Amino acid sequence: MKLSTTIALSVGLLACMPALAQTKSLVNTSASTHARLSSVNMQDVKWTKGFWADRFEVCKTSMVPNMWNIYNDPKISHAFKNFEIAAGIDTGSHKGPSFHDGDYYKTLEAMASLYASTKDPKLDQMMDKAIATIAKVQREDGYIYTKSTIEQMKTGKKRQFDDRLSFEAYNIGHLMTAACVHYRATGKTNLLDVAKKATEYLYNFYQNTSPEIARNAICPSHYMGIIEMYRTTKEPKYVELAKKLIDIRGVAPGTDDNSDRYKFRDMKEVVGHAVRANYLFAGAADLYAENGDTSLLNTLNRMWDDVVNHKMYITGGCGALYDGVSNDGTSYNPDNVEKLHQAYGRDYQLPNLTAHNETCANIGNVLWNWRMLKLTGEARYADVMELALYNSVLSGISLDGTKFLYTNPLAYSEESPTIQRWSKERVPYIGLSNCCPPNVVRTVAEVNNYAYSLSDEGVWLNLYGGSTLNTNLKDGSPVALTQVTNYPWDGNIVINIEKAPAQSFAFMLRIPGWAKGAKLMVNGKPFQTGLEPGTYASVKRTWKAGDKVELVLPMKASLIEANPMVEETRNQVAVKRGPIVYCLEAVDIPKDTKVFDLGIAAKTNFQPKLVKIANSDVMILEGKAKVIGQKDWKGTLYKEVSDKDPVEVPVKLVPYYAWGNRAFGDMSVWLRLSR
Repeated sequence: MKLSTTIALSVGLLACMPALAQTKSLVNTSASTHARLSSVNMQDVKWTKGFWADRFEVCKTSMVPNMWNIYNDPKISHAFKNFEIAAGIDTGSHKGPSFHDGDYYKTLEAMASLYASTKDPKLDQMMDKAIATIAKVQREDGYIYTKSTIEQMKTGKKRQFDDRLSFEAYNIGHLMTAACVHYRATGKTNLLDVAKKATEYLYNFYQNTSPEIARNAICPSHYMGIIEMYRTTKEPKYVELAKKLIDIRGVAPGTDDNSDRYKFRDMKEVVGHAVRANYLFAGAADLYAENGDTSLLNTLNRMWDDVVNHKMYITGGCGALYDGVSNDGTSYNPDNVEKLHQAYGRDYQLPNLTAHNETCANIGNVLWNWRMLKLTGEARYADVMELALYNSVLSGISLDGTKFLYTNPLAYSEESPTIQRWSKERVPYIGLSNCCPPNVVRTVAEVNNYAYSLSDEGVWLNLYGGSTLNTNLKDGSPVALTQVTNYPWDGNIVINIEKAPAQSFAFMLRIPGWAKGAKLMVNGKPFQTGLEPGTYASVKRTWKAGDKVELVLPMKASLIEANPMVEETRNQVAVKRGPIVYCLEAVDIPKDTKVFDLGIAAKTNFQPKLVKIANSDVMILEGKAKVIGQKDWKGTLYKEVSDKDPVEVPVKLVPYYAWGNRAFGDMSVWLRLSR
């Protein structure tokens, strides 16, 4: 590709900017009055050995390079070519979806996050060249959107936000986030200058626009982006802008699909497009962290309870429906029926074969729960964050990092008569909408930022994995540790203290909600208080180099059942071990049986076994299942139940995130419960 030289620093813009925040954390809540936890700096955590070290290595060698190639190759994606055309470097027309700019910004963010960990100068050079072209696209007033700019070059008309399905603000939101991450990773302001001008544009635009026009800003990634721009620049009017964006929702007639039928504070349940909803909640959590408006937190608590207790899949997946109708639009008011898409359904409406569960929505679930964790320090949010990360997020990308899923069903059948719009087999490029691949890649590149947090109490361990932490406590005192573990394949976690200040502080160790009977030892002596599942165990003392903390989280494979109101899973069970949800694939059962013919007995004893799949360590579960429904159903809707004794056969279950990496065929998370 043809790329121009590195952009020069914008002296005029910097002159009018407040002093930049110096902290280098991915999402900076260190000065957020209403957030209990803050992140460590981006470079403070390194994966060493184990699950996330393996995923990060694939991210470094495959995921990020592959995504960069995709978004810079016009034969695959026109995203960067659109920037070149809009910048006047090349000629042609805009191609691709209106959110293509945002896809590119997410890819830049993944590059910046990878650079923060590796300091590879080639990454820095590649980003600089791309940023130079992006900067040339920006209008003098700060507006930046290649689709509109290319049209304006042909018509001479400066128009914006006139099409509800043009993702201007969404794109700018990802620009803001990428710019903050890039600045914190590199110390450079070339992309931040562009984002600053774009944020100023949005601020000025929303000073005068009508609530109806404001509704055109669908999929509100910019809510998170605006607050992160505030945290980076310390410009207080950005908090004012974020508040206004929340306040105008629902003022003009809105839709359930866009989560703006009602004012934000009046929302009673979660409906509509799951990505838009989860991004909205993450953005509102960011705003609460800065202004402490409890009415925002009240709504967030209601929405979280609704999702987790009524509408979230066992994998942490969100958005059950490809298409549906508004819960408010029913027979009592047929004129009010609204179509929904890629949406949350009604309470307990959780189909498996047709589950949508867009990867971006599942990532939105992570972003939302991570922010709720930072606000409160409550382990339940870390539990959901971890659940989604290991299951419904990682399922969106192949183990080798080159193929992707848009949707993440909990079952697949080659005999299903339902024709669905998105492939259930991972593909290199999702032609209809490739927004999820760069999103999942940036997420994997940034998982190390979720592992640890800081508070006045001390260091919080949110996600377990072989790693090193070298950071400073809130008072500036240095602390360093090494974590050794094969989590999530086993629950033995060893924390070796390498450096500690003279004063006492606490290690806050998360005891997951599934971890019954956890054990903790400090320097070989039992520590028996505060080990309740679903909490953080506080271990406070005066630490010294050489101290050791040992945490054991029992990991027995368990059978999980759903609320009987979930019709699709009644009299079925799922298998879960630690944070990992398992599934059964056709490749792992006898050839003369089918996945949907098999049942699991309540007392089935599964044995874990570490194997290699696509060159990655994967813990499978070996056990027995019973053939309880082997019949030819072709052309038949109902049959009499057989009275024959079930036949027992050996089976292997694989982690749900790893399904479809060996052979593509029938799969199910939920299995019939046998006698």
